[in-house]
Amino acid sequence: MFKIIKKRVLGDKLVLFDIEAEKITKSCLPGQFIIVKLDEQGERIPLTICDYDGVKGILTIVVQEIGASTKKINMLNEGDFFQDVVGPLGNPSDLVEITDDELKNKNIVFIGGGVGVAPIYPQVKYLSNKGIKCDVILGARTKDMLILEDEFKKLNCNVYSCTDDESYGLKGPVTNVLKMLIEDKKIKYNHCVAIGPAIMMKFVCLMTKEYNIPTIVSMNTIMVDGTGMCGACRLMVGGELKFACIDGPEFDGHKINFDEVMKRQAQYKDEEGRALLKLIEGDTHHGGCGLCGG
Repeated sequence: MFKIIKKRVLGDKLVLFDIEAEKITKSCLPGQFIIVKLDEQGERIPLTICDYDGVKGILTIVVQEIGASTKKINMLNEGDFFQDVVGPLGNPSDLVEITDDELKNKNIVFIGGGVGVAPIYPQVKYLSNKGIKCDVILGARTKDMLILEDEFKKLNCNVYSCTDDESYGLKGPVTNVLKMLIEDKKIKYNHCVAIGPAIMMKFVCLMTKEYNIPTIVSMNTIMVDGTGMCGACRLMVGGELKFACIDGPEFDGHKINFDEVMKRQAQYKDEEGRALLKLIEGDTHHGGCGLCGG
């Protein structure tokens, strides 16, 4: 059992949890993920790690409500428990494999969209602890959905926040801000990490390819089982078959067929929608309306 010691609502359907997970935090590295399970009947949910403290044994995750399982998780409170938390899983960020001298020669821009802001935080923190400064673009549809801005501002980085509806910060989307930094501020980046919705990562990669900036993306959003057994997170990377959970979750964004990824994601939306509707309607849900498929 893994106790929740802190819960903080970040925005609409976005909740941050601090969990007691001493053994996991001692071996965490930026870029990895965990699998949480609420109870015996609960679904296995892969989630990227937002932060970890190996001394205090505290693991931080951000959960976005998408279907019934994530809605149940976000209804938990401080003092409640997850039955299972497994990890760390997946390969760490490629930045971990680079020497400090090599890192100092990199001019890195991180781009986070929506809940994708959470998994870039430990990477920026990793660099910040080494005294290496970087630029961070945080994007969201609205101000209320922009997360962790204050946490990033405490690190050694330049933060550029933007919203699609122009309710806060710079005018979104994130590609607008990236173009401004490259063309108006004349910043020459030689490494980019972009994490967020597939459509966002696709257009970031199209832009960075144009500017010849190597780009890493995280495909955590397409994982289902998290062990490579279900096959749901299969994708083509440079013409080779890969699985996000065991080969990733991070890949060379310029080699990914994002259109294929988005088609694959769409196949699971109906099932998530039906499960969520059943949870909301409870005993009144009969499945006979013909609209949700039962």
